[in-house]
Amino acid sequence: MDLNPSTMPLLFFVFVLAMLLGTELIRKVPSQLHTPLMSGSNAISGISIVGALIAAGRQDSGTAVTILATLAVAFAMINVVGGYLVTDRMLKMFKGKDRKGGR
Repeated sequence: MDLNPSTMPLLFFVFVLAMLLGTELIRKVPSQLHTPLMSGSNAISGISIVGALIAAGRQDSGTAVTILATLAVAFAMINVVGGYLVTDRMLKMFKGKDRKGGR
């Protein structure tokens, strides 16, 4: 896929807007909702991993696309693994509270 140079400012604008809105949204999330939202983020990252793998594996894509797709796979995998580790840790904390107080 060849990018038209005239579309680059629009793509950059969308990228910056997504960053600013995402940052503002994360700041407004209460701590009780952080773990469920992280689980949803892991699912979205899993979808982006599939898309990046498809983009990286295309024979007709250029070197830049392959490099960016490989970076996307790496960063999404870091996000997924880290999210699952944090979610597992949070669930263990809640499980520990249930055992101590009940019986």
